Amino acid sequence: MDEIILKKLEQKIRDTISNKDDIKQLIHSFSIIDNSKSFALGIVVGRIYNAFYYQSKRILNRDPTKEEFAEFLEFIKTKKLDLENLW
Repeated sequence: MDEIILKKLEQKIRDTISNKDDIKQLIHSFSIIDNSKSFALGIVVGRIYNAFYYQSKRILNRDPTKEEFAEFLEFIKTKKLDLENLW
C-alpha cells in the first residue's frame, strides 16, 4: 500500500480514537443492542475504509487495485484488536 495512504489511515485511526464519544452516540442512537461492539467496529472500519478509498482516489488518482485492497484488509486485521478494545 502507498506509504502516504498508510499514514493517512493511521491518522484516521487516531482521529477515531480521540472522537470515540461521537461513535458512542451513534451506537446509542442506532444500535438495537446497547453498546454493541460489532456495530461499533462496523462504524470504525467503515470510516477507515472510506478514508482508504478516498485517499486512493485523491493521491493515486484512481480506484485502489485488488492488491491494494488486500493490503488494506491485512492492515485492518492488524488493528482489529485495538479497535475492538475501544469499547
